[in-house]
Amino acid sequence: MGYHDGPMKLASIRIDGDEVAAVVWTGGALPVAEIPDAEGWPTDLFSLIEAGRLENLRRRWDGFSERELEDLAGRAVPVEGLSYAPLYRRPRKIWGIGLNYAEHAGDLDETAPAEEPASFMRPDTTIIGPGNTIRLPEDIGRVTAEAELAVVIGREAKDVSEDEAPSVVAGFTTVLDMTAEDILRKNPRYLTRAKSFDTFFSFGPHLLTPDEVGELHDLEVSTVLNGGVCRHNTVSNMTFSPYRLVSFHSRVMTLLPGDVISTGTPGAVEINPGDVAECRIGGFGPLVNPVGR
Repeated sequence: MGYHDGPMKLASIRIDGDEVAAVVWTGGALPVAEIPDAEGWPTDLFSLIEAGRLENLRRRWDGFSERELEDLAGRAVPVEGLSYAPLYRRPRKIWGIGLNYAEHAGDLDETAPAEEPASFMRPDTTIIGPGNTIRLPEDIGRVTAEAELAVVIGREAKDVSEDEAPSVVAGFTTVLDMTAEDILRKNPRYLTRAKSFDTFFSFGPHLLTPDEVGELHDLEVSTVLNGGVCRHNTVSNMTFSPYRLVSFHSRVMTLLPGDVISTGTPGAVEINPGDVAECRIGGFGPLVNPVGR
């Protein structure tokens, strides 16, 4: 297997207590700061996105020869020793999209929106990363986990069309989105509270640029519990496609680099302490989180 095999995956990894941007490939995980460049690179992923340098990084990476990558692999963290962090911790905005697959709407005895997406916002204090524990607060009843594909915005965008939307997207990642369903069932106006408990938004491990993702509509999203696939569906079956969601929300408010739009789940699964929840999307590494109190 050559060092260029497979997509270039970006991640945040923990090294000596710091969370640093890295490229993950067959040679391991190489901190972006170790990649030769005349200008140097921002050391964290949010700053790399904010500076608009992902495309430059991808071109630089794609230009390396096999020999150069073999040399860089000597500075990389071995794959088996990786400790992933969330992609980053302080996006300006996190949008969530409810009921974007008609089948999931049936789970909640609701009708899927047909004219406009059912969107909500959540705080960044909900963010955790791969391997971190989803903490279920006491006395809130049933909690579900939902696997989702998320869009990461790459540059400032206002009033963009659906055709223009790909040009403002930095990439895509995997998400586990938790919901306190018993709170939500009391009253749909409680949605923000039901989504906003600490640890209710797992984010990572990999960011793939649009070119690396390939055919977006063919991606299959799976909600997995304790190793078994509970629900799955393809992006092509979304009511509102990822790029349509970008366009729609850019007409509500200015989107900024690092903003996240989580595009909805094919289906939720109830989680309890001792469980392991997982988001699987083809081409991405799995996002796996244990559940506890």
